[in-house]
Amino acid sequence: MRYLDGKVAIITGASSGIGRAAAKLFAAEGALLVVAARREAELGMLVEEIGDAGGEAVAVAGDVREEALNRRLVEVALQRFGGLDVAFNNAGSAGESTPVAELSLGAWNEMIAVNLTSAFLAAKYQVPAMIERGGGSIVFTSTFVGHTAGMPGMGAYAASKAGLTGLVQVLAAELGPKNIRVNALLPGGTDTAMNPANFENPDSELVAFIHGLHALKRLAQPEEIAKAALFLGSDMASFVTGTAMLADGGVSINRT
Repeated sequence: MRYLDGKVAIITGASSGIGRAAAKLFAAEGALLVVAARREAELGMLVEEIGDAGGEAVAVAGDVREEALNRRLVEVALQRFGGLDVAFNNAGSAGESTPVAELSLGAWNEMIAVNLTSAFLAAKYQVPAMIERGGGSIVFTSTFVGHTAGMPGMGAYAASKAGLTGLVQVLAAELGPKNIRVNALLPGGTDTAMNPANFENPDSELVAFIHGLHALKRLAQPEEIAKAALFLGSDMASFVTGTAMLADGGVSINRT
């Protein structure tokens, strides 16, 4: 049994990291995919890999901050595959590490646009398509930062992601009667190009510190977070909505 057989899914931030891993996993589980990111070449390679493995995906390059892209993703899902069942709105940015008092208004607005306004735009176009379909599942990638922990220099990031959790709760309440589930997925440190641990010597004190923040004393692999997204996106989570689900390796509770 495949958990997404015949389901149509949109995945953003799909050119690398968690989004890429999720695209390959969702395709292996039977989903028909519309994948999005800014990097067109990387998306093309992903679509080719999915096709070689027997799956089907179409790429749409663009920036999730733009309303036109969010509209286009849904249009492609409808035109190419006939509907929309699942959306994994994963694209986002951690931005610069800057104390709030030193943060420019431009940097603040950029973070809100990338991590929060893009989520609003995604939902604006995904929801009507899912209502037409008779239901669906929307998943947003959030973070433990601003939810269970405050980290210096991450004020804009934390605020944007905390706002996302609030949006998820309202959407879940609005859309439950329409058979649409809405959840936030909160990863811990993940072994992607965005993680500061990957900018350092693997044996450095910073890498050891980042790993040690987690109860499991390591980073997640993107595939592990993708499995959590699959759970929320599929009928395995048929009675789960409005949650901020941690998949954080225990970083939220660890004090050792």
